[in-house]
Amino acid sequence: MNTSGDRLRVLLRECRLSATDFAANRKVTPQHVNNWFKRGIPLARMEEVAELLSVNVRWLRTGEGAKHPGELDRSGLTGIAKPRMERGSAREELEMPFYTEVQTQNLPHAGRRTAVSELPNHKVRLARRVLEAMDVELHNAICVAMVGNSMADKIQDGSLVGVDRGRISVIDGEMYALEHDGMLRVKYLYRLPGGGLRLRSHNAGEYPDEIFSAEQVQEQHIHILGWIFWWSTLNNRRHPATSP
Repeated sequence: MNTSGDRLRVLLRECRLSATDFAANRKVTPQHVNNWFKRGIPLARMEEVAELLSVNVRWLRTGEGAKHPGELDRSGLTGIAKPRMERGSAREELEMPFYTEVQTQNLPHAGRRTAVSELPNHKVRLARRVLEAMDVELHNAICVAMVGNSMADKIQDGSLVGVDRGRISVIDGEMYALEHDGMLRVKYLYRLPGGGLRLRSHNAGEYPDEIFSAEQVQEQHIHILGWIFWWSTLNNRRHPATSP
């Protein structure tokens, strides 16, 4: 890793953040981030990027000294401490509860076959810096699994999805997890006049938009679980291996 761009690429990989998501967080275009990978992070953005990813500015810029605040560098000096951060916490993994559809036989959801509930003894571990980068409080963070191909090729079937339950107010065009009459769904949401909702799939060719009035939202028990801040996606359209 000879440049700050190389170090940025590795940090995003460690945080499981795509260049596109990082660009959106910093309010720049993905092409800007790709340029940073190639040419290095602009000096004017160095401090904010270092703070966001919980690393020392000096290490990010030059590769020298302690990588994380509070660590000892080779000279025995500690890096500059970042406010609110405890030693070693930048790399700490935190546990999020896992939610899924469960049968309602023993649950108080009359008339529904399934409901979205926490799966006991199942946790998903995610780096603390991911939650901090996306400004998500741990007590609001849950994880669900994507089911189906309605969000392909954005989020593939079976991908883990991080949900911030502290953000349920709809911002048009953002992705949310929701419970629809006991069914777990992941969609782009748009507000409609009178309290209605438009649900949009990334795979819009196969899944047309769904429109619900305020009355239908209530009748069909459409409940927003939270804003989607992270997901892990594998390319499940893998081609068969071929001989060279």
